Amino acid sequence: MRYATMILAFLSASALCSGGGRAADAANSQFFNGKNVEGWEGLSQYWSVKDGALVGSTFPNGLGFNTFLCSKNKYTDFELQFKVRLRGQGWDGNSGVQIRSKIRTSPKDREDFAVEGPQCDMGQVYWGSLYGEHFGGMMKAAPKDVVLRVLKKDDFNDYYIKCVGKHVTIKLNGQTTVDDDFPKMPAAGIIAWQLHQGGPMEVTFRNIKFKDLSKK
Repeated sequence: MRYATMILAFLSASALCSGGGRAADAANSQFFNGKNVEGWEGLSQYWSVKDGALVGSTFPNGLGFNTFLCSKNKYTDFELQFKVRLRGQGWDGNSGVQIRSKIRTSPKDREDFAVEGPQCDMGQVYWGSLYGEHFGGMMKAAPKDVVLRVLKKDDFNDYYIKCVGKHVTIKLNGQTTVDDDFPKMPAAGIIAWQLHQGGPMEVTFRNIKFKDLSKK
């Protein structure tokens, strides 16, 4: 009887772990399904899904304004990790991921899918920084020496974001670049992927993994 109880306990624990894995997979699929941009809104001519990756491109003409692919859902606490590669004119293009943000309200901004709020930055020495897009400018710059040491130009870089309460952690290729509290951090908002104004550029986000930490 003792052994039967142990086996039942083991099977129950295995089922719970498997269920947790399925729940995580479902949450990730609901965030980005790897097939299309269902659940997101933006200027469709600039965004596509290729081989499971989200690709934003302004080739061949570039773009005269910043635009974003915006989640239709709002989020509070979460972890988001992915691999990202930038290609374009200048050093290495420019992009970012907005967190707890919102689409701006003027008709032109709404038409362009312009947003405001905190941005986890990508580009030049600003990789891994937290920047306020129409939100006050730089919130915390990544250490330039760290960026220059770990950044893989013209290749995929591992990018990690964790937002819990007022605390934000950003890691670039495993190195922490931001880990601090930000009193002005909004309580909730959208997540949005950026295409930056300027010359032609392309950004590819692949292996996107999302975990909603507000649901326990």
